[in-house]
Amino acid sequence: MIAFEQSLPMRLYRLLDMIMPAYRALFAEHDLTEQQWRLLRVVWERERVTAQDAAAATLLSPQSLVGIVDRLSAKGLVTRLRSVDDRRVVYLLPTAEGRALGETILPHVLAIHEQTRATLDDDEWTTLNGLFDKIQDEFLEERTNARDTQAVSRRRTEGRLIGRRRS
Repeated sequence: MIAFEQSLPMRLYRLLDMIMPAYRALFAEHDLTEQQWRLLRVVWERERVTAQDAAAATLLSPQSLVGIVDRLSAKGLVTRLRSVDDRRVVYLLPTAEGRALGETILPHVLAIHEQTRATLDDDEWTTLNGLFDKIQDEFLEERTNARDTQAVSRRRTEGRLIGRRRS
């Protein structure tokens, strides 16, 4: 058995605890939470993103996203725009003040990233990212296969139940 301290989750948590304080201090300077930052980052990069896509990109639940958007909207950093084609779809856009914050904060984020990045040479960095991608892709494939299997099983069960009702 792998020692607890050497388990992948603990190593990832430990590394995150080492990397995140610099980011958290920067976010705090600008009165942002980590979750608000994640959402703003996606909105800045995409300029216009559906709330559903933003939730998926930031790994935030749609329920949590509502409150985060409310707070960012109250700060004047993002705005909502309801789709004219489908009223269920809500787009998130940065305001002028939100864009200005991005221009202020993103260079500092890049500096923190580069400081972390400098701990590895180019080959190591490429390898690390490749390994992350490989693990992520494998888990995504397993999830997709599990969902497909569950869907087939559900359809079979529903078909048997419908067949029984007809009898």
